Amino acid sequence: MTAKQLPAGWTLEEIRNVSGDREATPLDTDRVVMGWPAEGERLHPEIVLGFHELCLVKAVNDDDWYRGSLNDDGSVTCWSAYDDLYEALRGL
Repeated sequence: MTAKQLPAGWTLEEIRNVSGDREATPLDTDRVVMGWPAEGERLHPEIVLGFHELCLVKAVNDDDWYRGSLNDDGSVTCWSAYDDLYEALRGL
């Protein structure tokens, strides 16, 4: 299992406060992440944050945050991107 990580400079409490989700949690990165920026393109997650059925994903070597759905099999299907974590959290 891959370690669960928080974004540099952020605490779990800050993530929960900004997102408004008191149950937000870091998730394992060992999962398939697909769908953005091109359908069928696979991202390699460095950080995955879970918000019930939604996720924010930061890919390795990429500064963007991708928003998507957490699927029943643990994979993530992304449909949008943000260049700022704060804005991505507020957009949830």
